[in-house]
Amino acid sequence: MRTLRLALIGVLTLALVQACGKKEQNQNDSSRPVIGVSLLTMSHSFFQDLSKAIKAEAEKQGFDLIMVAGEFDPARQQNQINDFIVKRVTAILLCPTDSRAIGTSVKKANAAGIPVFTADIAVLAEGVSIVSHVASDNYQAGRLAAKAVLEAIGGSGKIGIIDHPEVESVILRTRGFMDELNEQREKNGVEIEVVSRLSGGGVKDKAFKAAEDMLQAHPDLDAIFAINDPSALGVVAAIEKAGKSARVRVVGIDGMPEGRKAVRDGKIYAEILQHPQDIGRRAIQAIAAYLSGEEVPPKILIPTSIYRQEDAKKDPMLATAK
Repeated sequence: MRTLRLALIGVLTLALVQACGKKEQNQNDSSRPVIGVSLLTMSHSFFQDLSKAIKAEAEKQGFDLIMVAGEFDPARQQNQINDFIVKRVTAILLCPTDSRAIGTSVKKANAAGIPVFTADIAVLAEGVSIVSHVASDNYQAGRLAAKAVLEAIGGSGKIGIIDHPEVESVILRTRGFMDELNEQREKNGVEIEVVSRLSGGGVKDKAFKAAEDMLQAHPDLDAIFAINDPSALGVVAAIEKAGKSARVRVVGIDGMPEGRKAVRDGKIYAEILQHPQDIGRRAIQAIAAYLSGEEVPPKILIPTSIYRQEDAKKDPMLATAK
């Protein structure tokens, strides 16, 4: 009997040790930092690439993610941020659907003591605290787009802009675009006129309609600057429908596969390439540095570059694209 009792005690002790071990392991798993991520959209390849980079770097850093997208809806994104606050995430990474409207939700996160970071699109609302903003150098991208437009039309002509003024990154792009045109006017006397500036909402169908209206109102238009690839592709469709492919040049910003293919096929004159993988990686690295007590730069800008037809023809991404 004594031997049996000792055996039972041993079994119970082992079970208790294993249970404690599992409990400790579960506690360790749940202690991993959780980052709440709300992107602008997941329907755009830029943000798909951005999300992949965020996930890969988060895994390297030992972070768990709650990843959602506002899908261009400020109210939806506000609810997502409120959910992050309720769940007491360790930090928030945000691509605002509206750079100003999101301010109220960011203030709530600030009040809850949750550090907020932004990627690609900054917050423009007053009285908010953002630890660090990681993005393409959108102002530089706008200036490069203006240079590409001037190159495409031989330095003079009438230009239209398909805009999306609710978003900070686009505001910087159009500001850079206009600043470059104005400097070229003053320094080199180029005869350039921006005759129309319409919002396409950053999406293809709305950009198509805006471009249709623009082409009808200005039949002598020489070029259109589109603030992202969905807008540029909508513009291309409107130009083709109007039978003006031989006259009107298009310059876009992004570098998504469809945009690159359109450059290769001569439908878009040039793209200004962004690098979403670098943005996602650097954003998570900034969060990791901050949580480790390191000082983080308030702004981290990733350079962009001009992508022309000669670049597209040797682009490995398009090697199998028809």
